[in-house]
Amino acid sequence: MPIHAFRMQLKPGMLARYRAAHDAIWPDLTALLRSAGIADYSIFHDAQSDALFAILTRPDDDGGVDLAAHPIMRRWWHAMAPLMETHPDDSPCQWPLERVFHLP
Repeated sequence: MPIHAFRMQLKPGMLARYRAAHDAIWPDLTALLRSAGIADYSIFHDAQSDALFAILTRPDDDGGVDLAAHPIMRRWWHAMAPLMETHPDDSPCQWPLERVFHLP
């Protein structure tokens, strides 16, 4: 299954709130992500830069789920917008990461 990795950016001082939100992630959001084929999703934090690094697996065929248009995803993005850099529609700014090494 394809691996996707990307970077996001927290606003200064927002790590505790971001962590708390993810510790209490909504069950309906978890179900939505799984229905889109997302698995093994981790987000890492770099304390020096407040950058977030995410990695997940997701098949090329997402089962027809348009996450960006789904009301649950839009509500989550709105809840996270005060904590991180976002676009005007509240979607998180994401920068793709290129794999440069893998040890299977």
